[in-house]
Amino acid sequence: EDVEEEEVEELLGSSPLAVGPGAQRLAVVHPAVKWGPKKSPLTTAELQIAEAVALVDTLPNWTVLDKIIIPTKNPDKKFVFGKGNFQALTEKIKKLPHVTAVFLNVERISSLTKKELEDAWGVKVFDRYTVVLHIFRCNARTKEAKLQIALAEIPLLRSNLKNEVSRLDQQRGGSRYIMGSGETFMETQNRILKEKELKIRNALEKLRRKRSLLRTQRRKREFPIISVMGYTNCGKTTLIKALTGEAGLQPRDQLFATLDITAHAGYLPSHMAVIYVDTIGFLTDLPHNLVESFSATLEEVVYSDLIVHVRDITHPETILQKATVLSVLKNLNLPSHLLDSMVEVHNKVDLIERYKPTEENVLAISALHGHGLEELKEEIEKKILIATGKKILTVNVNLEGPQLSWLYKEATVQEVEVMPEDGTARVKVIIGNSAFGRYKSLFPNSKIFMP
Repeated sequence: EDVEEEEVEELLGSSPLAVGPGAQRLAVVHPAVKWGPKKSPLTTAELQIAEAVALVDTLPNWTVLDKIIIPTKNPDKKFVFGKGNFQALTEKIKKLPHVTAVFLNVERISSLTKKELEDAWGVKVFDRYTVVLHIFRCNARTKEAKLQIALAEIPLLRSNLKNEVSRLDQQRGGSRYIMGSGETFMETQNRILKEKELKIRNALEKLRRKRSLLRTQRRKREFPIISVMGYTNCGKTTLIKALTGEAGLQPRDQLFATLDITAHAGYLPSHMAVIYVDTIGFLTDLPHNLVESFSATLEEVVYSDLIVHVRDITHPETILQKATVLSVLKNLNLPSHLLDSMVEVHNKVDLIERYKPTEENVLAISALHGHGLEELKEEIEKKILIATGKKILTVNVNLEGPQLSWLYKEATVQEVEVMPEDGTARVKVIIGNSAFGRYKSLFPNSKIFMP
């Protein structure tokens, strides 16, 4: 165990990509694509830059000095913008007081572009990948989340290495081998990275197996599992707190406040115990391998009995956010019954006067004020009974026998009506298929009343 701890600590050693804990004063720059395949029909440049600013606002000691929208035809070219726009932007950045960095609101920039821009502007340049990784790093609490971040950094380290090598080659005039070892600097560094990636994947696999063991134990107890999902900052944690009454849950009004899967016990109207699972929030334009490195966290969803999709209905981009969440869920290869039975919840309706959902099969709630929660619990219960095959039935038990205590242990007892004249009781229970089978074989003479 100690050796493993040491190994994990070594893998999580300081990262060359870490932005560092210091303060940053940033210009947020959004390249607005005017037309073509890169233009998103579901959003506007103003909303996209607002989300970029919201990302920065979640970081302690990071301040936005200015937000700048600049049009571009092709954000993939070396300088991102056309010549005139680039010049105007450079002048604007240089005039900002004590600016330390520019956040260019694109998914990823190549390290070559990054270097060119940093040389031109004289400050650090971050893309969405770097900023989101930094937020993840600040919010990661568990070993697993930290390992997943280290895994997400590998592709960045690889591309940085390529540029470093080509720079060294230019300086040395092509002397590529290290001390006559027959292995180039590039090959050595690539091998080290590959070994590190393997070790991280192995460590994550061990944690995954451990989680799978815990999951099996949960399954034995037959607690239904409900995954609560949604776009980042849609109110998932607030909703779970409201459904479970768990006072220790402290929702934070910020993006990516939840990075690790956390499980919380709650009760449905019939007193059935269930487990609510809080998951990582989603974000548009999240780099693919960043999502991939967190897929271990998301795989828990595959084992749930029901998904509750929470939407912040007050957000101007709520339709785009829904599309983002659904596209990630489809890529998780979830069983079709999970996608078909999903409960969609419109949250924060207290902020909209007389809100009525226009879509069918949607529940409107305010997790903060408790509005609509009873209807939501009833809907969850209805779907859980279908998904798990649990039954609600009444059985006659002899009060002197072990039946009642057996039912309390193996099922959910809802009501007990004692008949003192003959020493029996009518017991209303919710019971899973396998427990029901065991009950019938243990107590073959027990009377069972199906509703």
